Formats: sequence, C-alpha cells, structure tokens
Amino acid sequence: MYNDKMLEYFYNPKNVGVIKGADGMGKAVCDSTGEIVKLYVKVEDGKVTDAKFQTYGTAGTIALSSVATEIVIGKNIEDLVKISEDDLCSVVAGMPADKNYCASIVKEAIDESVADYKRKLVGEKKPRKKKSK
Repeated sequence: MYNDKMLEYFYNPKNVGVIKGADGMGKAVCDSTGEIVKLYVKVEDGKVTDAKFQTYGTAGTIALSSVATEIVIGKNIEDLVKISEDDLCSVVAGMPADKNYCASIVKEAIDESVADYKRKLVGEKKPRKKKSK
C-alpha cells in the first residue's frame, strides 16, 4: 500500500513537536476521519526558520506533516501558499489514491499557518467559527 519512502517518513518523522510562541500556527481537521494536523512556524525577516508539527492521524498524514516541515523551512512565508498537495506527495514518491485526502489536510494546515502569521502581524484575533443551529 505505502512505498518505502513514505514509510521512512512515517517511522522516522522529522520536526515533531510544538514551537512555543510560534509566529504562525495552522490547524486542519478532516471531518470524515477525525484526523488533526497542527503546523507551527517560526519566521524571521519573512523566512520560515523553524517548523514543527503535531498530527493525530494515519501513516500518510503523519508522513506528509513531516514532509511539510522540511519543505517550509527556509522559504519565504508568502511562498508557503504556493506549496501544492502534489509537491507534498512527490517527496514521498506518491500516495495511494485512497489516501490523497492526507495531502489536503496538511496543505490546509500550511495555509492556516500563513493566515495566522498574517493575523498576528496586524494584531487581529482569530475569527470564531459560527455555531450551527
């Protein structure tokens, strides 16, 4: 099901943890599976200098979360939104078709970390989600 490269990232994930005082934190939740990805970024002079993640999910989601941290470190914060699901999957030489949602969750966490960083720059509070009736 999973290839050796993907399993290597799953068994030996890089950058697991939390960055206290992160400049940006993105959280994504998959409604259908309950998987959660949190991505923390530290930014200096517009570049990501550190990234860590916490993931509750499948092997694919954990592996791609690790990949994401490696991809974002060293990039300009504005360029993070250009990272695609295909970019994430290409690092692990592809994902099984039924696991493509893993890349979607991680991509959403990346985008949310950028949005959180921008909100903090201007001193905005995170928007609250409306409660459904």
